[in-house]
Amino acid sequence: MTKNYVLISPCRNESEYMRETLDSVVAQTIQPAKWIIVDDGSTDATPQILSHYMQQYDWISVVTLPDRGHRAVGPGVINAFYAGYETIRPKDYDYVCKLDLDLRLPPRYFELLISKMEANPRIGTCSGKAYIEHANGQLTPENHGDETSLGMTKFYRVSCFEQIGGFVREVMWDGIDCHTCRMLGWIACSWDEPDLRFVHLRPMGSSQQNIYVGRMRHGYGQYFMGTGFLYMLASALYRLNEKPFVLGSLAMLWGWLRSALTGKHRYENPEFRQFLVEYQKNALLHGKKKTIDAIHEKFNLSTDAQGNTK
Repeated sequence: MTKNYVLISPCRNESEYMRETLDSVVAQTIQPAKWIIVDDGSTDATPQILSHYMQQYDWISVVTLPDRGHRAVGPGVINAFYAGYETIRPKDYDYVCKLDLDLRLPPRYFELLISKMEANPRIGTCSGKAYIEHANGQLTPENHGDETSLGMTKFYRVSCFEQIGGFVREVMWDGIDCHTCRMLGWIACSWDEPDLRFVHLRPMGSSQQNIYVGRMRHGYGQYFMGTGFLYMLASALYRLNEKPFVLGSLAMLWGWLRSALTGKHRYENPEFRQFLVEYQKNALLHGKKKTIDAIHEKFNLSTDAQGNTK
């Protein structure tokens, strides 16, 4: 397998987790052609850890940004990603991955993603599935849908990434990109297979302030993207049994409602928002799988549960 890929990792104060990510990438059966780590103003031991790994592996490089004084999810993360992306010539690579530094990846992770994408040229973006590891070693899934690639390991075919215009520099960038892929005839997917399950060392939505703020931020992100109230309500009800029970769903719903009541701005792409409203209406009426299958059939892309073209 000769296809190459580049990793770009925005990070800030990741000394607690980053060694596990670094070591799991070094242990990959197919290592990246280049790994650009963007240090977004770290004030802990992150720079020293990065320097140590750079000295050992010539395919790791670091871009250092000034300290803004706080962690910034959403637009801040994507701005940092582009500080790395702008240092490469995308056409030099077949695949690009936005990779967080709070993950533990299985050794064949990138080998298997590339293999699946080579087998199906219409898969534009994909990932494995995220799991949380408990103190007793037990793993529980974070429960992401099969119709999206996960934001912490966004693995992209470069041609697809360029066609969709890359990432939007706002909260919900990791939902907008997958819907844009579908709108343009690409497949976005993820697989829950043993060799593609990775450990998310920091709980989703808890990287800035606390998990409730993260859930409210998710509600705002859904509002920004263009999600309607009925779909947002259904989503909040669906997540009632996820920790933090009930309060997490209420925080998400309040994030959407507060954004609507205060007149927050929304994504200024009428074609996208029209596509999203139609998708969400059909998903509520017929379910996500049938809705996704219908979109794929429109582009002559009938797919099975694994994202493979039939």
